[in-house]
Amino acid sequence: MGRRREETVDQELLAQLEGDSSDKIRVPLPKKRINEMFAIADQILGGRRVRVVCADGETRLARIPGKMRRRQWVREGDLIVVQPWDFQDAKADVKKRYTKTQSLYLSRKGVLPEIVDVFGTGNDTWEDLDDAGIFGGGDTQDEPDLAEAEEIVEEAEETEENAEETVAAEPEAAPAAEPEPLDDVTDDDIDSLFGPA
Repeated sequence: MGRRREETVDQELLAQLEGDSSDKIRVPLPKKRINEMFAIADQILGGRRVRVVCADGETRLARIPGKMRRRQWVREGDLIVVQPWDFQDAKADVKKRYTKTQSLYLSRKGVLPEIVDVFGTGNDTWEDLDDAGIFGGGDTQDEPDLAEAEEIVEEAEETEENAEETVAAEPEAAPAAEPEPLDDVTDDDIDSLFGPA
């Protein structure tokens, strides 16, 4: 039996989904009124069971129903919709599986909760990710102007010159004496250090 091929993102469909400028989301979402929520398939356990990390932070044992089992395969890392059981909160039923394209679309729209948004796009912008200020942007008031930069360079050069003068003023240390060779070591000397063998 061959391996299943890896699912890829359909760029054309993603562009089509994002092309509409309206705020309407074109992918079915979980129904909050019947307690459905987003989840990530953490581990496939076998026997139609999968461990999921839900949007509320809980880890549950989810059951893949028979009508979905052969038509839609759930893999590790897939975004799915689960419905926790009313009488046993540690278990749930899988209701829907999103394709990679749909998952990426939901992530870019900012619909996914932070705990299940493993697709790396979220709402982060370059300014949020740029803590060191490498890419510019942000406030220009914090950036020093050219005169301040020249002053900083001059101070660094003066500090360097002072360090070189200090090194030159220190007298050179005498070379360390070489240890004497140990040609006349006897067994008694070794026994005195380590004890008899």
